[in-house]
Amino acid sequence: MDATLARLDAQASWQFLRDARDEDIPLLWAALQIARDEYPQLDPATYENIVAAQSVALRERVGSGAGTLDTLRALHGLLFEEQGYTGNEQDYYDPRNSYLNEVIERRTGNPIALAILELDLARRIGLPLQGVSFPGHFLIRLPVDNGLLVLDPFHKGRSLDAGELRVRAKPHVPGKQVDDEQLGRLLEPASNRSILARMLRNLRQSYVEREEFERALRCADRIVWLDPHDSDEIRERGLLYARVGHLPAASADLRRYLAERPQAEDSDRIRQILIELGSRGGRLN
Repeated sequence: MDATLARLDAQASWQFLRDARDEDIPLLWAALQIARDEYPQLDPATYENIVAAQSVALRERVGSGAGTLDTLRALHGLLFEEQGYTGNEQDYYDPRNSYLNEVIERRTGNPIALAILELDLARRIGLPLQGVSFPGHFLIRLPVDNGLLVLDPFHKGRSLDAGELRVRAKPHVPGKQVDDEQLGRLLEPASNRSILARMLRNLRQSYVEREEFERALRCADRIVWLDPHDSDEIRERGLLYARVGHLPAASADLRRYLAERPQAEDSDRIRQILIELGSRGGRLN
């Protein structure tokens, strides 16, 4: 971890994340800043050091002459067999599955959190893994000589062939067959900022389902912080502001959404919500 980033407090860390070039965002460190919102006393360096020690053990195991696939097998052996990381299938929507400190301590998480851990270890040993914001579950890809190797971090790095990928994508592409071109687009590498936003959306949804709306709002606000021009996310934040009774902030976000997307499919619904907010002066149910 960069020594300058290690000294930043929470506010300064998020200012860095807002302003940084995407390629300059250290993904593990950034994910730990998300966890810091829920665990204010968290020291990101503690978990950075754990991962750094794992990478040292991995480098010693691999050696300098190992090929790409041998290095990948060694990484999976350390992470999923020796360390015992696995997807949390028993309680998939537990918010702890998205917090990297909890994932490292409990050795379980959701696909994107496990992927971030694997991507960071791979980066430290020079293995060119990339995140894929695939529909449904987040995946990892590894460019190889004859194409792509696509991996599922939720299931211990299992490789997925094109047929299974099409089956997974189909529910999210209604009424269409997933052809090679479309599958290729779905397998494009994700930016660091989009990975963090997806992690935050997962958290937001988990908190909404638990009716923990203040926490959901915190996640929504962080998403907008990462991309202040995403009008859909501004709408989502506005709706959550309304749920917790912050009516001026709700109105500001929803009016901004309508100004930027006046022809949106849900524009009539949002206008009706604004009328209700203005007339009732209360919170939405």
